[in-house]
Amino acid sequence: MKQYLDLCREVLEHGEKRGDRTGTGTISKFGYQMRVNLEDGFPLLTTKKVFYRGIFEELFWFLKGETNIRPLALKNVKIWNDWPYAKYKKSEEYQGESMEEFIRKICEDEAFADKWGDLGPVYGKQWRDFGGVDQISQLIENLKNDPYSRRHLVVAYNPGEVDKMALPPCHAFFQFYVSADKKKLSCQLYQRSADLFLGVPFNIASYALLLAMVAQVCGYEPYEFIHTFGDAHIYLDHIEQIKEQLSRQPRPLPKLWLNPEIKNIFDFTIDDVKVLDYDPWPAIKGKVSV
Repeated sequence: MKQYLDLCREVLEHGEKRGDRTGTGTISKFGYQMRVNLEDGFPLLTTKKVFYRGIFEELFWFLKGETNIRPLALKNVKIWNDWPYAKYKKSEEYQGESMEEFIRKICEDEAFADKWGDLGPVYGKQWRDFGGVDQISQLIENLKNDPYSRRHLVVAYNPGEVDKMALPPCHAFFQFYVSADKKKLSCQLYQRSADLFLGVPFNIASYALLLAMVAQVCGYEPYEFIHTFGDAHIYLDHIEQIKEQLSRQPRPLPKLWLNPEIKNIFDFTIDDVKVLDYDPWPAIKGKVSV
């Protein structure tokens, strides 16, 4: 996807080298915006193969208000595994278990999962219960009944609970916008911190899917996803991977199919979503900085 590659090139060429919380180091640029039109195809990267089933399962997990990794682990989705495992390794209960052994315990022992698999009040909690407010239900209701409102917002960054979260929300808040003819729906995300190699490809696909799902249940057509960045960065141990992507010619974007029978945002499952004609370059691996 050209917009993503342009962002990577901009950070490589004009970003500044700086330290970071993880100790890995980054090349970083502050402030950037890109626009993706979903009418051109579903914005799933083609310059590397992306594990989109994991992205979709994570989104459904958010929408259910979940904050424990066990439902994801049972589906072999590993997106959030690193943070609880890092916490467990620092505890007195740690007996030298590998990541694989830790996740096996999460899957097989509910009590263990309750104690060590919880991430704190991360995205799902804030989306569905921000101080008692179900932001997603409220969003859907308002989009249907008050389309021109400027208050179609969902906020994940809750200052009162950030210290309790395994990772403060990187995608901090998002806003929807209905076109003047009441036919098209757009979504803008503000992302305070953006790992360009590992995180951002997932974020683009996740919010594009969310836009398509919300549009369907509210009676609109999905239009633009606008991605606004605060600190957009490339970790120093991802530079070669980014350069490899930049050397690859993007291929045509795939198409997204949603089950037209689904009219409730909370009813979507993995069986109701299909990606058609996805023909990416091979996957490229990279380490997560925790």
